[in-house]
Amino acid sequence: MSTMLRGLKKYPVDLTAIVTVADDGGSSGRLLDQYDIPPPGDIRQVMAALSDVEPLIEKMFQYRFSTSDDLKGHSLGNLMLAALTDITGDFASAVEKMGQVLNIKGKVLPAANQKITLHAELDDGTIVTGESKIPVYGRKIRKVYVSPQEVEPLPETVRVIKRADLIIFGPGSLYTSILPTILVRDIRDAVLASSAKKLYINNLTTQEGETYQYTASEHVKALYDHAGSSFLDTVLLNETEFETLYEGMEPPETQLPVENDIEALQLLVPNIVLGDVSTVSDGRIIHDADKVASWVMGYMEGTIISE
Repeated sequence: MSTMLRGLKKYPVDLTAIVTVADDGGSSGRLLDQYDIPPPGDIRQVMAALSDVEPLIEKMFQYRFSTSDDLKGHSLGNLMLAALTDITGDFASAVEKMGQVLNIKGKVLPAANQKITLHAELDDGTIVTGESKIPVYGRKIRKVYVSPQEVEPLPETVRVIKRADLIIFGPGSLYTSILPTILVRDIRDAVLASSAKKLYINNLTTQEGETYQYTASEHVKALYDHAGSSFLDTVLLNETEFETLYEGMEPPETQLPVENDIEALQLLVPNIVLGDVSTVSDGRIIHDADKVASWVMGYMEGTIISE
């Protein structure tokens, strides 16, 4: 999500990012235990992506301590959000105030204003509790769910979904980043009732412990299974061969491309588009922020032709 938003913030569009609060690992997990607040890690990443401040300020916000025993592993942005939550008495208010400090383009809304715990049922019936623990088991995930089940989103979150012209899902970790948001009942209901176009930007690679060897259609099926309805209008797939991007270099063995099983997808989604939306950064294939943003703008303006 943060990569995509870095590109979209350059365009004259009204952006709202609705971000999961189911993270329980690293700095976020420690703050969750110590301060009883929703985990700020994913929120921090998205706010940094949408910020319009000097690069040094953003770098400071993302800075992670590595020496002090007490601070080791914490990012400064997470600590600032924890401090603002304590000052304002409310996590959503802390996110809003921090957004003003960082001069972000658009809005960042937590999927809920309280802690959410993510659970996964694996294919052997095992129940795993905790977002950070789910990928460790290395088994196929049957479904994920959250507790408390009746968690309420912010009223503003439902309002912006109802007013949206376009709702984008992905890219990101399917079971631990994308699905936890739509598992909040009122968010799911608002999405399904919305007349906005609904776009899924499919992942470029499968993810060990979550979507290993998943095809594109299996990603979409997981979205439908957890939403309880077929709701997507369009899926954007990567059309560029990894070998072309690496220009003769050997791709990392851990990066397995998602198979574009077009025939299976055509049974699930009305519009399927293949686009040049990827690049190599630090030796890894990632979505290209500018290419994705340019494609999304073309899609909104009706200049994109589906397959």
